[in-house]
Amino acid sequence: MSINIKKMTVAQAADELAAGTCTAVELCQSYLDRIKSVDGQVKAFLKIDEADIMARAAESDKRRSAGKPLSPYDGIPVGIKDCIVTRGQTCSCASKILENVVSPYDSTVVSRLKGKGFIPTGRLNMDEFAMGSSCENSAFQKTANPWDLNCVPGGSSGGSAASVAASEVPVSLGSDTGGSIRQPAAFCGIVGLKPTYGRVSRYGLVAFASSLDQIGPMAHDVLDAAIILDIIGGHDPKDSTSLSAPCHGFADAVRAAGKETLKGLKIGLPKEYFNGEGLTPSVKQAIDQAVETVKNLGAETVEVSLPHARYAIATYYIIATAEASANLARFDGIRYGARSESPDLIQTYFKSRGKGFGDEVKRRILLGTYVLSSGYYDAYYLRAQKVRTLIRQDFENAGAKCDVILTPVTPTTAFKFGEKSDPLQMYMADIFTIALNLAGNCGISVPAGICPESGLPVGVQFIAPAMQEETLLKVARIFELNRPVREFFPKL
Repeated sequence: MSINIKKMTVAQAADELAAGTCTAVELCQSYLDRIKSVDGQVKAFLKIDEADIMARAAESDKRRSAGKPLSPYDGIPVGIKDCIVTRGQTCSCASKILENVVSPYDSTVVSRLKGKGFIPTGRLNMDEFAMGSSCENSAFQKTANPWDLNCVPGGSSGGSAASVAASEVPVSLGSDTGGSIRQPAAFCGIVGLKPTYGRVSRYGLVAFASSLDQIGPMAHDVLDAAIILDIIGGHDPKDSTSLSAPCHGFADAVRAAGKETLKGLKIGLPKEYFNGEGLTPSVKQAIDQAVETVKNLGAETVEVSLPHARYAIATYYIIATAEASANLARFDGIRYGARSESPDLIQTYFKSRGKGFGDEVKRRILLGTYVLSSGYYDAYYLRAQKVRTLIRQDFENAGAKCDVILTPVTPTTAFKFGEKSDPLQMYMADIFTIALNLAGNCGISVPAGICPESGLPVGVQFIAPAMQEETLLKVARIFELNRPVREFFPKL
């Protein structure tokens, strides 16, 4: 049986399975056929275990036939970024140093998805160790944007974004350290949710910067993002930074929001972001149109200020690289991973890390080691932490004047491969997303328009205070249902 999965969401797939219109085996086979058809061009997947997927689909059908599905979503595929471990599968972080390492356990998010019957589908490409904004830093392949195969999908969760945009999976998991869910979501015309820091367990997420990393869903629409957050969120005793607050009911809130307007809500427009460096006219036009849409839906817009946002890039690349330097010290070629043999232990370290890590990873390790070194810690790292506090206070002050903040996600639409070969140019691609990670609040990227010149999608970012995902998702859903461009699917 052939199933039209091109525009299928998780919610729609659940309805099809419940109605008996299709089986999990048929559904998964349709997605595998789609992957075989288009992934040679997109290159979103590093590895995929077809036999395991189909075996899990058959088990799902047996449960459903017995009237005992694990949830309404039992039998639906979900893509997994290659830095989130899945038992029995490799987790290379798109790096040669971990190329053949097989995980002996499931991350908490994968375990929770499996508990509801979701089927982990493949290992999705990424920038090596989540360090990059274009998916060009993978050690194995470059993922293409399904809207234009000559353009990048964004990063570091480029494979996760491209796989959803290309309809190779209905939903995927990414991780966001400085915009790595929201930026590729904007480039690929899908929804990307970065939850409040601590909302979703990081147990089983290979760490880049532990105080910034957060796992989140990447989906066709806001409802699917809410469905996944309901499942993967909540306290985890295996993660000491996991928040104890309840994390459920978001999907119901989003469904109810379909009949609501934004009347009575205040939406903040940070003046620093609308005069942002490098903001192209086409992106500015789409964001201005998004502002008009929320006004027409009854929202009151107010100007807010994030005065320390100008320092976010510099602050991030001190704190993130310092944490990366410490986190990646464990990959030394001794306990696991690739090893370059040498009779001398120190040379073994040097050769293993020198051959195993790519240029961008080396660059960040060196920078992080430098800012943590004696004589520079106070001048750089300590000062960056103080600025981080000021950035967090800026968001708190802005939050006192509005319910949600609206900003661009990226200053440009997706750029072509090799266009930003200068690392500093690449870092600026995250200028509108990084401050949110430093503050620890929640944010979401929602497709807002299509650039008339390039035909590429433009995303709008909504930001809410910590723990206010319900408000964030409702606002995003109301906007999604009323935006001028209703559907975002590439022709691929």
